[in-house]
Amino acid sequence: MLRLPSSPPAAAARHVRAGEIDNRAAYAGFGLAYVLGHGAAAVSHGPDPLLPLPGWLPTTLLVGGLVAGTAGAIVASTRAQRGAAPDDVTSGRLLGAAWATAFVALFLAITGLTTALDVPELQSVLWPTGSGLVVGLLYLGEGAARRNVLHYALGTWLSLISTAALFLPAAGPFVVLAVAGGGAYLLATVLENRRLR
Repeated sequence: MLRLPSSPPAAAARHVRAGEIDNRAAYAGFGLAYVLGHGAAAVSHGPDPLLPLPGWLPTTLLVGGLVAGTAGAIVASTRAQRGAAPDDVTSGRLLGAAWATAFVALFLAITGLTTALDVPELQSVLWPTGSGLVVGLLYLGEGAARRNVLHYALGTWLSLISTAALFLPAAGPFVVLAVAGGGAYLLATVLENRRLR
């Protein structure tokens, strides 16, 4: 009997079932955003910065990584919907809409809080930590809905470190987000490779 050669392991690692999301590109983009964007903010923040950088640079690095990560997430989600069951497609769309709702709510909470307290400079800390909390909670929901333990664990970690970072003064929150948040994303990128095998 003639046997056909099996697929090489590398090809098998790239294969993703219908409805399964390959988060590697999203994790890598968000990881770089955290490491470079929050890292640049950490070294240039405060009255006596470790490295004086132009004010626009940390934001540009952060936004660039977030755009890359978001694009990776959208592509992965779109691919996963091809051939998926209608219920899975509906769940994916509802989870996608939850991102918009969550960030509008975060905008209203931060704007309302800083306006009511008349402390607009709080936004520079509340936005990165609040975003980490919201993203973490969304990952928790997505991980539970898709039975993806890695996504769920990453969400748990991001939620906890983002809110715990608020206890630290000056550049502390940015250091935590860069090291613990960015490091977790980069580790998740490697672990996602193994999960998809």
